[in-house]
Amino acid sequence: AEALAEGPVLLDGGLSNQLEAQGCDLSDALWSARLLADAPEQIEAAHLAYLRSGAQVLITASYQATFEGFGRHGIGPERTGALLARSVELARRAAGAARRADPGREVWVAASVGPYGAMLADGSEYRGRYGLTVRELER
Repeated sequence: AEALAEGPVLLDGGLSNQLEAQGCDLSDALWSARLLADAPEQIEAAHLAYLRSGAQVLITASYQATFEGFGRHGIGPERTGALLARSVELARRAAGAARRADPGREVWVAASVGPYGAMLADGSEYRGRYGLTVRELER
């Protein structure tokens, strides 16, 4: 709250933009969340790039990371939990590196929590029509 009272707080840019600029293929339905398992160093490098550009808030690589979404790709609940934790760990590590380089610098980590429709990877999050009944959504 104090930082906001002092003026604007700069968030990182879209993580996928930086990852693609680094040469990552995000065409998978898991989008950038796939890199949590396959190339976590790319995610950390993207966070560091945004910090070098002046970002004060890093957003985790978890927008597309859901138990159901990972499950559709053969990743079980235990591994999914570990990958979700990794999304936070990678951002925290990058934030820590920035603080060590500049001890007075404030850097925060924010969780990216996508809507249910994001997991469907069909644009449903933009329409709000998920093709599910109320009963299915309640479970």
